[in-house]
Amino acid sequence: MKLYYAPGACSQAPHIVLREAGLPFDLVKVGFPDYRTESGEDYRAINPKGSVPALGLDDGSLLTENAVILQYLADQKPDAGLIPAGGMERYRLLEWLNFIATELHKGFGPLWNPATPAEFKQVTREQLGKKFDYLQDALRDREWIAGERFTIVDAYAFVVLNWTAMHEIDLSRWPGLTAFSARVAQRPAVRRTLVAEGLLSEEVAADAAAEKETA
Repeated sequence: MKLYYAPGACSQAPHIVLREAGLPFDLVKVGFPDYRTESGEDYRAINPKGSVPALGLDDGSLLTENAVILQYLADQKPDAGLIPAGGMERYRLLEWLNFIATELHKGFGPLWNPATPAEFKQVTREQLGKKFDYLQDALRDREWIAGERFTIVDAYAFVVLNWTAMHEIDLSRWPGLTAFSARVAQRPAVRRTLVAEGLLSEEVAADAAAEKETA
């Protein structure tokens, strides 16, 4: 498989899941706004939608849409426990997956647009704050969003919550979410992902791993 990604973008979620599941894959970095891969290919010729992530499958086809890619990857390694096999437990996870995709991820949309008026950006921050309240309340009595195990939902939420630092949202207002993000960041697969995307040095990742082992 081949994951087309941009550092820190929502494509980081399937990147984390690939490493959590121990699946073999290649990384292809996409540059924006020129839509060029590291080898100089026009990404829009590969994925006409122009967005990341996209997942190149072994049969030569392409899978797009983050929430779908996350489910697909988790299903490739059931033993990793990244998604329930079926039943209501799976539907509850998908309920959370859609909340993160539509309410949180898309909720950041106006903040990424430089043409958005300042007053509307502030309204957007307030609306996101209400969603953060809801998520924090759900985490009140558990470590992970969908239950007792780390799942694709946690990977996706971690990435989106990290965007707060770029948009003048102080995540410390939600200590439960701050603690959640810290838990996710301690996972070895997540550290490897951040190193691979150039967002964390190997030295810092190694120090964090050593600190966790001695804690």
